Amino acid sequence: MSNKWPRVCIADICASITDCVNRTAPVVEHETPYKMLRTTNIKNGRVDTVNVRYVTEETYKVWTRRERPRRGDVILTREAPLGEVGILRDNDTIFMGQRLISYRTDKSKLEPGFLLFALMSDELQAQIRGFGSGSTVEHMRVPDAKKLFLPLPELKVQRRIAAVLSAYDDLIENNRRRIAILEELARSLYREWFVEFRFPGHEGVAIVERDGMRVPEGWEVRPLSTVARVNNKTIKRGREPQRINYIDIASVSPGKIDKVETLPFSEAPGRARRIVKHGDTIWSTVRPNRKSYSLILQPATDTVVSTGFAVLSPDAIPYSYLYLATTTDEFAAYLTNRAKGSAYPAVIGQDFEEAEVVVPTASILEAFHRITADLLEAQQTMHVKNANLRRTRDLLLPRLVSGERKAPQIPNRYAF
Repeated sequence: MSNKWPRVCIADICASITDCVNRTAPVVEHETPYKMLRTTNIKNGRVDTVNVRYVTEETYKVWTRRERPRRGDVILTREAPLGEVGILRDNDTIFMGQRLISYRTDKSKLEPGFLLFALMSDELQAQIRGFGSGSTVEHMRVPDAKKLFLPLPELKVQRRIAAVLSAYDDLIENNRRRIAILEELARSLYREWFVEFRFPGHEGVAIVERDGMRVPEGWEVRPLSTVARVNNKTIKRGREPQRINYIDIASVSPGKIDKVETLPFSEAPGRARRIVKHGDTIWSTVRPNRKSYSLILQPATDTVVSTGFAVLSPDAIPYSYLYLATTTDEFAAYLTNRAKGSAYPAVIGQDFEEAEVVVPTASILEAFHRITADLLEAQQTMHVKNANLRRTRDLLLPRLVSGERKAPQIPNRYAF
């Protein structure tokens, strides 16, 4: 850390540090204005206030007796996982679920945006992990959350640093929204053509029954194994590459690969065996209800995934159709129903092979692929841009927060 900046205890520069209510709030199934944040809503500097659970107004009032969260509050996960950080960007009626703690800064001393990035820095993350305890699940005690120390430049410097780093986050978020729009466009077209059967020329095509399913005439219902291969390529002993680009289950969220680790094969986990190529779809076989799947497009040489994935390789159908047909809610429900095991319910390759899929005519598949391949590949381009932006931000973050590098003066759209 920079010698020119004093190190200050976080408790001395925050107006409040508030723990959550340490019991589970009763939720309701319908949407209300009152939202509960969980640890899964806090990630990579952002707070997801969309994919939340809902409560009644009465529950909200009880769970916010200590403090009502507001814009600019920085939220830290104390457990499961430890050390994720995000900042509230609006004044929604939300409250913190279990294992969360919030920091409300004294704005005469500490810029909320600077606190966010300081908590994301390697030095503060090391402090947080140092306070972590627990043999099974790593967690930090509330009193320890008040003992963190961070470098404290003057306010105008804090604001410049927050402005620079938040500019990267704004670009990442804009790309993320575009990715979501493109994904929805592709899925909407899939539903329009292959669920509601409003494909080009559908007016003159009769609907008939095939294997207990109603489909347009000329279409088929077939096992997935007849149109795609499952776990087709595996690294063979004696033919191991020197280095691999490895994807494990924890690095995949619905429709997205969050991390690819480049490492020598000799240091890779024993599960690093499945070879993937352009157009493959990967699906986590463990807890399929979590929908850990992604499409593989333009992978780096020697990209390998864990044997905890099923790798679906298109054979008689385009990759766009294979991906969209095997990542619907209905397909996820099929896998969930086939999963075996109570602690770690899982499916096997055979479950994928036996799944029934509708196979349209070749001309319809070709027309669909012409449109959706562009949408999916545009998503991939933006995923790559976001990975590069995160990499640059993560390189800058410790240098700016420590004072090793001076932050340029840019307009601060990130003031709270």
